Amino acid sequence: MSPWPWPDYLDAVVAAPKHHRLVLDNDRVRVLDTRIPAGDLVPVHTHRWPAVYYTISGGDFVRYDADRNVLLDTRIQPNPTGQPARFFESLPPHSIGNVGTSEIHLISVEMKTR
Repeated sequence: MSPWPWPDYLDAVVAAPKHHRLVLDNDRVRVLDTRIPAGDLVPVHTHRWPAVYYTISGGDFVRYDADRNVLLDTRIQPNPTGQPARFFESLPPHSIGNVGTSEIHLISVEMKTR
């Protein structure tokens, strides 16, 4: 496995502490409680490990890369499965803008690889 190419200061908990709260961290998993109020833009950050994201309350958002290019706009590409839980691989530098009218609330379980 190649080393993580992005600096530790881009870790979600470090780069965007207003939006990411550490719930549990051990040698196997890290659990984050993520809240994005309506109209907020989360600063550029990364997620080092693959994770399951469980949506407690969803809404429309735009995911941008580090250069503010749109990667995903859920108003155009809604969740194709409609399921509240989704798996994502590690995420390189990105930001999220909540373009909906209510808070987005997620719990993520990041699975640290050995």
